[in-house]
Amino acid sequence: MASLPPTWLRGPVAGIQPVLQPVAHAILQVAEETPEVLQPLMAEQVWFRPGGSASIGQHIVHLSGSLDRLFTYARGEALSPVQLAALAAEKTVQDRQPDPAEVLELLKTTVDAAMQQLHATTPDSLYLAREVGRARLPSNTLGLLFHAAEHTIRHGGQVITLIKVIQG
Repeated sequence: MASLPPTWLRGPVAGIQPVLQPVAHAILQVAEETPEVLQPLMAEQVWFRPGGSASIGQHIVHLSGSLDRLFTYARGEALSPVQLAALAAEKTVQDRQPDPAEVLELLKTTVDAAMQQLHATTPDSLYLAREVGRARLPSNTLGLLFHAAEHTIRHGGQVITLIKVIQG
């Protein structure tokens, strides 16, 4: 993948609305880079917390969970009991330290679902009012999808930075 240009320079993602291309590109970039950069790491490095920061594993689990939750809100739905349990489990993932392959599978599954949803998102739904969280804060479909992309890319960047710190 190192020889490929960034996802946003490869042209449109088939089946995704033009206005949602940046969302797809950001999510796909993280989905492609993360397994590649994690490959040389040992499990203890994935869960190492330099300077007390969140670990690489924590970032990946959180970005996966957040992506799922934000896309749920973008559909106009409330979080399910399974999603609420996953949110609670994010707080203890550092203690459990699942195998890095399991963390990467969570990322892959979440990205696949997000891409399916992007394919199904219609232009007339982009500005529909949506509510976020238990406080039911106001947003809209496009705002949620955009924030999901920026949040995903932010944590993807943190993963890459942490890997450089850990590898010295």
